[in-house]
Amino acid sequence: MAGMRSRIVAQLRRHRDVVAYLFFGVCTTVVNIVCYYVCAHTARLSTGVSTTVAWVVSVAFAYVTNKRWAFDSRSWRPSVVLREVVAFTSCRLATGLFDIGFMLVTVDRLRLPDFWMKVTANVVVVVANYVAGKWLIFRRRGQE
Repeated sequence: MAGMRSRIVAQLRRHRDVVAYLFFGVCTTVVNIVCYYVCAHTARLSTGVSTTVAWVVSVAFAYVTNKRWAFDSRSWRPSVVLREVVAFTSCRLATGLFDIGFMLVTVDRLRLPDFWMKVTANVVVVVANYVAGKWLIFRRRGQE
């Protein structure tokens, strides 16, 4: 039992960035979906506006959690932060546009259930954002 537990802990440590990203990806997805639901169902905003507001809030949350905990980017030098913010926002803008387009087509045009379409869109977005974060945005460059 102790041997199995130590192997599990070793695997979690080995894949710490994936585990942290998945955890914070789920948190970001929850932030996105809750924000969308509040905007669309409580405030009665349109699908496009609700999705956009949810995207802005979740991107801000995701940058902070990804920088610090998922990809362990510790530098706060202005040049590093500027590069990260521009790259992060650009990638998130691309996946955000996908999210909005997907919601407009599936919900407004095809009349599919908005909750399930939002969940589906977020699965695609989480995977794409992990790849971008790992290989483009927070990759380690020298000793930054």
